[in-house]
Amino acid sequence: MAAFCPIGAFCSSSNSVNSVFINPKPYRRAIPHKTSLLTNATSPSSTSYNNPQKTNQESMSIDALKRFIRLNLGNWTGSFHQFDSTGKLMHKVDTRLSAGSYGEDELISLIQTLYIKQSSSSSYSASKTDHEAEWAEYKIKETNMFTAEKYQQIGFFPQEKAFALRYQTAGMLETVLREGVLGEDDIGEASPKNLKLPSKLPSIVCENCLYSLDKDLRARAFHIMDPKGIVEMLILFLEQKGVGVVTPPFLDDSKEKENRINQHLGTWKGHSVTKRSGVYGATDAEADTVTSLEIDDKGQLIQDQTSTYKDKNVSTNVRWTGKMSGNLVKYDGGYQITLLPGGMYMGCPCDVGKQVSEAKSFHLEFCWVEPKSPTKRQRLVRTYDIDGLAVSSTYFLETKM
Repeated sequence: MAAFCPIGAFCSSSNSVNSVFINPKPYRRAIPHKTSLLTNATSPSSTSYNNPQKTNQESMSIDALKRFIRLNLGNWTGSFHQFDSTGKLMHKVDTRLSAGSYGEDELISLIQTLYIKQSSSSSYSASKTDHEAEWAEYKIKETNMFTAEKYQQIGFFPQEKAFALRYQTAGMLETVLREGVLGEDDIGEASPKNLKLPSKLPSIVCENCLYSLDKDLRARAFHIMDPKGIVEMLILFLEQKGVGVVTPPFLDDSKEKENRINQHLGTWKGHSVTKRSGVYGATDAEADTVTSLEIDDKGQLIQDQTSTYKDKNVSTNVRWTGKMSGNLVKYDGGYQITLLPGGMYMGCPCDVGKQVSEAKSFHLEFCWVEPKSPTKRQRLVRTYDIDGLAVSSTYFLETKM
């Protein structure tokens, strides 16, 4: 079967105007322990937004963008984890993210700088002290009214502190993995060695972000698809607000004592909110949900989800059956779940290209069982139409019965 791009415009080169990183070749520098943060500056936005008349809806969208920016502001210290499609940890490096804002009203923008710790080996190392380490610096393209609506299609849940982003190109991880610390360095040597890089033209790059219910800790999960629509790798940024903090080690798969599926088995009762994509983010539906997952005597996984919609007084039930091999669950109908350490999993179609060719919509999912409260979990589901456009996001908060 010849390679094809099911998402059309998603398969742009990394130097497209839609690329998230604006400097294609980062420079290396040693940074002090405290990173600089721009806040409340008065410089005008580099991207203008044509808004001759403000309507109530536009005012609401500006307010939502401001809340989104406030949620992301600050210094974030954490780590970058790369998994293959079966849930095997391929690589881990230290990261820092500095986020600030400037501009007012419809010209307000979020600016972010990502710092990635340099390493000369394929394994995670903390041999150098923090102030001696070299870091690569990346300027991330601004988020403003124009980019949020046109390129990123943000699905934002202010009260739940969750959001989803969709990128039209491979810019976010294309630049980091191919040109930066995980790509070739200035002398042409791969660093680290033996790292599987993503394809040059991923058809989908999707980010789902969930915040811990207990502290200023968050997980940003990325699905990376190849041009055929097959998942190529899964990425997690685990970040805690503050400078010098140490991210909890619960993503260390070497310390696992039990099967990863065990944390998700049982009956979960909760609530879901579905919003349309975009800055306006109007709520489409709310429902009370009950989700059960069990393994029968034949080793088959059975998942039932019942949703009762309040305003419609209608209930729906969906049953999935599947088989588990290692940390990969494949359900009948062509959907797969990759179980990750720390009570997380990421779900996607086994073959997005097949879904699109059959004129079917599809969804990507990220689930996180609360680290200190294993009876609570959050899920974020991003739904795409048959053209690969993100049309809605659904947030679940559930408690194990």
